[in-house]
Formats: sequence, C-alpha cells, structure tokens
Amino acid sequence: MEPKIAEKAWNPELEKEILKQWVNEKIYEFTPKNDNFTIDTPPPYPSGRPWHIGAAAHYSQIDMIARTARMAGKNVYFPIGIDRNGLPVEIYTEKKHNIRMRETERGEFLKLCRTALDDLEAEMILIMKSLGISGDFTNYYRTDSEEYRTLTQSTFIDLWKKGQVYLANRPNNYDWVSGTTIADAEITYEDLPTKLVYMKFQIKDTDKEIIIASTRPELLCACKTIIVNPEDERYTNYVGKKVIVPITNVEVELRTHHSARQEFGSGAVMVCSYGDQNDVALFRELELKEIVAIGLDGKMTEAAGEYVGLKPKQARTKIIEDLEKNGFVEKIEDIIHRTPVSERSKNPIEIIPMEEYYLKQKEAIEKMKKLGQEITFYPAMHKQILMNWLESINIDWPISRRRYYGTEIPIWYCKSCSEPHVPEPGKYYKPWLEKCPINNCSKCKGTEFVGEERTFDTWMDSSVSPLFVSKYNKDQEFFNKVYPTSIRPQAKDIVRTWLYYTLLRCEQLTGKKPWSEAWVMGYGLDEKGMKMSKSKGNAIDPLPVIEQFGADTFRFWSASEINHGYDFRCNEQKIESTKKFLSKLWNVSRFLSSFPVIESGIPTETDKWILAELDNLIKECKKGYDEYNFFIPAIAIREFTWNIFAAHYIEMVKARAYGIGFSDEERDGAIYTLHKTLSTILKLLAPITPFITEHLWKTLYSSESIHKQKQVTSESIENNNKITKEITEFNSKVWNEKKAQNLSLKDSIKITIPESLEYFKKDLKSMHNLDDS
Repeated sequence: MEPKIAEKAWNPELEKEILKQWVNEKIYEFTPKNDNFTIDTPPPYPSGRPWHIGAAAHYSQIDMIARTARMAGKNVYFPIGIDRNGLPVEIYTEKKHNIRMRETERGEFLKLCRTALDDLEAEMILIMKSLGISGDFTNYYRTDSEEYRTLTQSTFIDLWKKGQVYLANRPNNYDWVSGTTIADAEITYEDLPTKLVYMKFQIKDTDKEIIIASTRPELLCACKTIIVNPEDERYTNYVGKKVIVPITNVEVELRTHHSARQEFGSGAVMVCSYGDQNDVALFRELELKEIVAIGLDGKMTEAAGEYVGLKPKQARTKIIEDLEKNGFVEKIEDIIHRTPVSERSKNPIEIIPMEEYYLKQKEAIEKMKKLGQEITFYPAMHKQILMNWLESINIDWPISRRRYYGTEIPIWYCKSCSEPHVPEPGKYYKPWLEKCPINNCSKCKGTEFVGEERTFDTWMDSSVSPLFVSKYNKDQEFFNKVYPTSIRPQAKDIVRTWLYYTLLRCEQLTGKKPWSEAWVMGYGLDEKGMKMSKSKGNAIDPLPVIEQFGADTFRFWSASEINHGYDFRCNEQKIESTKKFLSKLWNVSRFLSSFPVIESGIPTETDKWILAELDNLIKECKKGYDEYNFFIPAIAIREFTWNIFAAHYIEMVKARAYGIGFSDEERDGAIYTLHKTLSTILKLLAPITPFITEHLWKTLYSSESIHKQKQVTSESIENNNKITKEITEFNSKVWNEKKAQNLSLKDSIKITIPESLEYFKKDLKSMHNLDDS
C-alpha cells in the first residue's frame, strides 16, 4: 500500500502555506459571548533590534495558552499590542538620528519617535506571525496611538476627580542622563566598583575623632547629622555633642538611631541629603533641613562650594584628594558596591527633591495584598514576588516624567493663580501644544492658562491594557462580556511594575481585579547562564533560527526545554536537536498513512495495552495544560510517541496491520488503534506544534482544522505499568540477543515468551519471528 503522505520528511516551508490558510479561514476570529477567555497579552517593546530568542520563546508559550483554551472549548479573545511609549523609544530615536531630545524641537522629536520604530515593529509582528501566534493581528494596538492615550488620560482624570492624585515636592529617584524622575519599581541594582573612604570627624572641644566610612564623600556638604546605635557604648559619652564635618567645617549633632549598625565600619553614619533611601527616611523622621547638593543637570550645586559644576564622580575623586591632603583619611578600600541604577537607561540614579504628581498607593496596600491572594499564580512561587514588593512600598507612586515621548498629563494651570485644571475625559489632549479647553479658572476666574509639559510614567499606559482591550468606556456591552480578563501572562522581572500597577489601577477604576490568573515566566539566559539582553550583546535573533529550523521546531524546543517559571538557557544546537522528534512524528504518520482510517475496531490485548498507555498520556497532558506548564505535555508526548508507541507498539502490530497471518478482525483492531493513537497524539500536541499537527491532521483525518477540535479526554482506562515494563524489557532482550548473535531483526530466534506476556504472544512472535517451541 502506498502511503498517503508522499513526502519523506516534514518541510518547514509548509508553515507559510498553513499560515495563509489560517488567515483565509479566519479560524481565530473572536465574537464575544457571555463566557469568554480573555488574555491580557503583554505588548512587546520594539527598542533596538526587536526581541531575542528568550522573548520569542515566551510569546510562543503565551500562544500555547490560547490554543489550549480553544481546544478546551473556551471562547478565546487573544489581542495583540505593541508598547511604544517612553524612554527606550527616545533613546533609540536619539541614536538613530544622532540628536538630543532636549536640543530638538518637541514636535519634530515626537514625529521622529513615531516613525523610528516602524521597521522594528514590522519585524516584531513578522516574528510573531512566523511563530504561529494565533492572536488578533488585524486589530493590533499601539500604546502611543491617540485612542490608547485617550484612555490613559481619561483614567487619570477619573482618579484626579476621586482625589487619588496629588502634587508634592519630595526626594525622588532621578536619572540625570535622561532627565526624569523614576519610580522605585524602575530601579535595579548592579554591583559596581567604588571606594569606601574612612574619614576623620573631630568631636568639638575634644581631641577625640570619629571615623566614618562612606562611598559618597562628595555629599559631605549635605551632611546634617551623625548617628550611632543607641546601644553602642563607644559613643555613649559623646551623644548630643557637636561633630565637625571635614572639608566644610560645619558642625552637626551626634545622635542615636536604631538604623546605625554597630558592626559596619566604625558604627557611626553620616546622614546626607540624599545618599540613599535610608537618608530620605531619616531626614523625614528627624525633621532635618535638606541641602540640595546635586542639581537636575547631574552636577554639584553651589552648596558644594569649590566643587560646584563637577559631576558627582568627578567631585568624589577631587574631594578624596583634598581629604587625604588635609589628613582627614584613615584608609581607603576598593570595594564592590550595590548601586541603584535606572532599569531603562542603566545610569546610576541620584535622589533629588523634585515636584511631581503622585498616585496614591500606600493606602491601597492591604487591599492589593488581599486581591493578590485571590489571584492564582502559575507557578505559585512567583506570587511571592508581588507580596514582597507590596511589603516594601513606603511612598506613593510618582507618575510624572520630564520626557517627551509619552502620554501627556492633561492639566492646564491658571496663569494668574496657578490653580490646576483637568478637562473632561474622552479626548486626547496635548497641553504643551494646545489651548486650554476650559474658559475660566474655577478659583480666580482668570482666562489665560499654561499647559503642563510633563508626561506620564509609561506604566500609567501599560497598566490599563486589560481595560483597553476590553473597550472600557467605549463599548459597554463588549466590556461587560470580556472584563475582568482571564489571565495575565508575563515575565517575572515586571511583576512589581506591570502586574502590580495593573492590579492597583484597574481596582481603583473598576473596583475589580483585572484577571483571576497570572502566568509568570522566567528569564532567557545565554549558554553561560547570563540573562539574555540586547544591551549585553548576548541575545540571539530568533528570526534566522525560525527560518532555518521552522517555527514548530522552535516551539517544541521552548516547551520541552523550559520548566515553567524557571530561567532557561538558549542554545541553537538544542533547538536543532528537537527536529529529531518532529522527524519521528512525521515518519510514524507517513507509515500509518498507508492504512485506511477505520472508525471502529475490536482491540486485542496488545491494542488495549497501548490504549491504556495513551489514556495515561492524556491524563498527564491534562495536568500540564491545566497548569499552563507545557514542559509536562511536551516531555510526556515525546516519551510516549518515541519510546512506547513507535519503538514497541507499532513494531508489535506491524504484521497484523498488514494482515499477514492474522484475521481481518485482528487486522482492523490494529489499524483502528494505530489511527486512534496517532490522532490523539496530534490533538495533544497541537497547542505546542500547531503547524505539523495541522498538516498531518488535515491530510489524514479531517478537512476541518485541528485547532477547531475539542481536546481529547481520559476514558479512565485502568493502566498496568508493570505490563509496560515487562513488554519493553522483553523486546529489548530479544533485540540485544539478536545483536549478540549477529542476526538481523528479521531473522528467527529461539526465545521463550514469559507466561506474564501470554496475552501478547501472537504479536510478539510475529514482531520478532520467534521460535518458542
């Protein structure tokens, strides 16, 4: 019999044709019903070369979530978006056009930003489509669109009216290179080399000195007090006395405070405005008057005296020289210091008092903890990232930024009395460019206004993604059907930003949590175990890999390599090696395509055995799919297909399927079981490798897409794992014995079949050409 599948190998080029079929057939088209499965898909950020291979693996698995849900009978809404706001866009634009944002006319710079990422966005969309991602590309959104920014501004206006927003002058994290405030959640820490300087502070009217170790001697001019631990007996006699700050000769008081650690350095700490967040807390608690030592230009202010105009690092070098020259240094150590840096720009941050807008979050922490507990996390361990972050929040969220490419804060100020005014929601406003839509000041009746020039933190945009895709304030009927959304899939590094801010904002606006499930993936690492990123230069471009090996090979690697929630290493050789499984699946399917599909058959004991093993596979896959952990079904399907079904069952029933030495009833039982097993494997595998399963399914079983089928369910067949072990061990014994006797697999051999395998005797004799007389 000639096989129905003529090609001897799976050709990844077929994926392009299958993609066209899916588009033409509109098999993923979404029509809202009363019960929907909505995915709050992360909008990827096209900054620099778009995506590395780890991100592509991440989005492949998000698609597996969608495909799993569809085959579970759910009505899946899978929106796609692109995140284009904020600092990365601006930095990319500056590099591309060799310009500086603040030296370019704002309108012109915004125009360049809008077009700078178009090519990168197009490539990103191409990658997503090539991967077989089954989202809504026809209506994909951009976070810099007028429609999206209108929603961001409208939600801000809503919260403003609810009293959730206020203006305050407070110490803020400041990225002086990009010239903007950043929130605590946007800070990461890097271990950087620096000097720990042990400085001599004279206790006034004594010949005693206190040694204070600091990595920030350039902030001596901002020192307002010295603290020691109240239990530190070394300083008991000096508490309350004046201490003379070296270089500046300013006198400050020696106080006690529990935050001073006796074991660090000399146990004495200088409190400056502002070396770190501990300084910020101490200045508030002790009601100290701040000195602004570093300005918005990132340089030392006049408060630094002769060091004015120097950058902090330059001032540090100069002041260390002066301290040494004047005998104020006991010793200097070269150390590695955990330094706060901007997550976006990678610049070390400074803490500078600035007037910014804040969104209230401190008062919502307990509510956020409660909502967090109500959300099911996959894996459960990553819920702790959210809970740890909630425990660490001690200030409200600074939401204003001093940048250009972002959603503008919709506020105008009365020119006469400075009273702020917000317009009515529903329109996209540009206060820096447009006339105020309000005619008279509500306070002084003035008629002239000045527009706000600042923009929002980009998380103000991203945090309303579930509202945007649900058509909040736009289509109430649609919104009621798809919101709250079902699941938030994302990476673990943005739990404290995107996940948390979305939870906060959506609850503030709707009174509901935005989703009931959160799926959190680990990092893509390079071969050395380093986090993969474009800035480090260790990122692998996914498009050439997909073009070379095919999307299904890449996707199966993603599923079989990544135990969900854990970091994973990316290796092209491993990706290539997964082709072997797809080749095995193809060869099995090609062989079975020689036999007609039989709707029913009377299975023998051999057939019942493999059907019991198949049922066990169904149960195992369901467990993995229910937890959105695709590692479980990928490994189980590969193991079953390769090492049980192909290696043992097919070989056992091959002669029977051809009808050689068996009755028609026995033959049909084998053919029925072969096709039932293969069709089940294809369905189980479809969410992971959608292309090859689609092609084989349509070639062998149906004209309707496999992705429109319901997933198979367990028939609760009792499974005897002992029998499987005995069958595989017996087969291996025969093969090894033939090899030892230099016999071919077709040659006859005299081996007795064990009594426990009596039910399988006829198939085993045929399989091995046994002489058991």
